Amino acid sequence: MSVFSAPDFDDHEQVVFCSDATSGLRAVIAIHNCRRGPALGGCRMWPYPTEQDAVRDALRLSRGMTYKSAMARLPLGGGKAVVIGDPRRDKNRGLLEALALAVDRLGGRYIIAEDSGTTVEDMQRMRHFTQHVAGVEARVTADGVHSGDPSPATAYGVFVGIRAAVRSRLGCDDVAGLKIALQGVGQVGLALARRLEAAGARLWITDVRREALSRAARELAATVVEPEAIFGLDVDLFAPCALGAVIDDRSLPRLKAAVIAGAANNQLAEARHDGELSRRGILYAPDYVINAGGIIDIHYQRSGYDHAAVTRHIEGIGESLTEIFHRAREQGRPTGEIADRMAEEFF
Repeated sequence: MSVFSAPDFDDHEQVVFCSDATSGLRAVIAIHNCRRGPALGGCRMWPYPTEQDAVRDALRLSRGMTYKSAMARLPLGGGKAVVIGDPRRDKNRGLLEALALAVDRLGGRYIIAEDSGTTVEDMQRMRHFTQHVAGVEARVTADGVHSGDPSPATAYGVFVGIRAAVRSRLGCDDVAGLKIALQGVGQVGLALARRLEAAGARLWITDVRREALSRAARELAATVVEPEAIFGLDVDLFAPCALGAVIDDRSLPRLKAAVIAGAANNQLAEARHDGELSRRGILYAPDYVINAGGIIDIHYQRSGYDHAAVTRHIEGIGESLTEIFHRAREQGRPTGEIADRMAEEFF
């Protein structure tokens, strides 16, 4: 399996393959760029069909983290860890310990945090074996003391970004009365759905995990739809909040929404889909810009937590997106392309 010739290899500084026979660990750690600082990025655990799929995800996600931190003006680079396996069945204490030791051997070039399939509790266990762990510190916010879980901050940033997007595309000052299709109601998706509903939006929700969908359906006044139906709904906005690559040649022609703005990483299956969305008049909020609230929160956990400062920084996501949308209109270029060029000015 070649890494250097992989389509998603983008001059990554380091790609590490980790294994431990006793615990069953099989993982890939990709460090994309450390020019701004150490590479910080979450650890995703997922039953990837092939090793190539895991490598591809690690390469794409780590690159996205570089651009995310640059756009958020954070002194961090981009990295990501992916673990091959079902977190409900394959995760165990030995696996987490082996992964922590693998991170530690990188000497601080990569800092690990939680992501899909891993938890704050997992990171707290790993901290016994490496200091290069983030997102584990309890902090005081406006509504009390919380764990290091960055998902509420991610959801708030996406909410801020959605308001900026609908203002730009639909001329709305808020989301009241808007129809929103939300794909994925995990920790971030559900937190976002709560905010949207409280702000008066009408929601349609789905998730491939039935237990998560049932929980959300009990809590929200939302319409539940099957996973495949979410793309073709006649709504104002589509919010991808699950795994990536959901905007592809099959789903894109079905979209009726005027705006795509959600929490998922790498929402576009290929870079060319950015241009196709633009040609169809669909405003795309580049994912690594709109979902940066979590890494902003984690950065402040590491450098001295100030809730007011964190909130101000996250609310800057709306300003960044507004500038991206403005430049895209002026230059007649897709928003993702504009975001990339802006981010590259900072690293």
